[in-house]
Amino acid sequence: MFSYTSWPVYRSLVKWEDNIMTFKLGRRALVASAVAALSFGAPVLADGHKVLDSIHFLIPGGAGGGWDGTARGTGEALTNAGLVGSASFENMSGGGGGKAIGYLIENADSNHGTLMVNSTPIVIRSLTGVFPHNFRDLTLVSGTIGDYAAMVVGKDSPINSMADLIAAYDADASGTAIGGGSVPGGMDHLVAAMVMEAAGKDALGVKYIPYDAGGKAMAALLSGEISALSTGFSEAVDLANAGEVKIIGVTSDARVSAAPDAMTMKEQGIDTSFVNWRGFFGAPGLPADKTAQYQDAIEKMYATPEWETVRARNGWVNIHNSGDDFRVFLEAQEQVIGDLMRKLGFL
Repeated sequence: MFSYTSWPVYRSLVKWEDNIMTFKLGRRALVASAVAALSFGAPVLADGHKVLDSIHFLIPGGAGGGWDGTARGTGEALTNAGLVGSASFENMSGGGGGKAIGYLIENADSNHGTLMVNSTPIVIRSLTGVFPHNFRDLTLVSGTIGDYAAMVVGKDSPINSMADLIAAYDADASGTAIGGGSVPGGMDHLVAAMVMEAAGKDALGVKYIPYDAGGKAMAALLSGEISALSTGFSEAVDLANAGEVKIIGVTSDARVSAAPDAMTMKEQGIDTSFVNWRGFFGAPGLPADKTAQYQDAIEKMYATPEWETVRARNGWVNIHNSGDDFRVFLEAQEQVIGDLMRKLGFL
């Protein structure tokens, strides 16, 4: 039986998928005209702390997903702290995130002011051939945060714990589907499979239904099309705070202050823990001085109260690595994920 805890490196290196929903801006002129409506602005600090005049964040998925929240939260902290003058945001869904990656590569020379947010899917989807690119085709700027995984159910669901979910699965496996915002074999799927495997079930027997947007997944959960949703912890907290879901399990080692009543998987006898990274990439060929500016702004951000406000609100874990350290991190993750996916039959 596969035991998630037998992969200690994996626990610290990986996580899942972010949700995809279409919000497409057209030509750069249109993007420029939208900046005022989609930007955070901050006055320049008197002591000269401003590192960059502006950053345009490219988000490979739709509004409301983990990538979206990470980009907007980072932009909020950087501008409110005065490290960046203004931040604008562009959602570009499609191809499992590949559309945004391809766009950044194909338009590299005109995107030196752009940072693209991404996470483990850039590794997974290059391994599985969803898109032809991988992280080596981009400029590695910084890994920034980690986010735990969570399993949630609808607010009115009779399921209140992982034990209840397992019991429902035992009674009717095909009728106890788990949904997520990733394709089969993507991170939400892997998390669901690993949790069920750690609970003593056949990971390959889990009925997983993918959705192309966070809103669609939520609609399926509330309609009963799926019994549970595999998602990011920060997204789960937002949904729980809105009164839409109950969090029945978190993949942290200990309870997280952002949702202190949410039990960990380990508390419920499921020996699994899991944390995701999210970070930022620049266009290929990004000048070294521009890369250094991005890295400097992000590094300084961690010491600001503005960042702590955003981080605590979302329940993120600080996981910072830049440049070569980020590359080493990603290469190690690529090896571990490839081995794991072969073990579970996804490659």
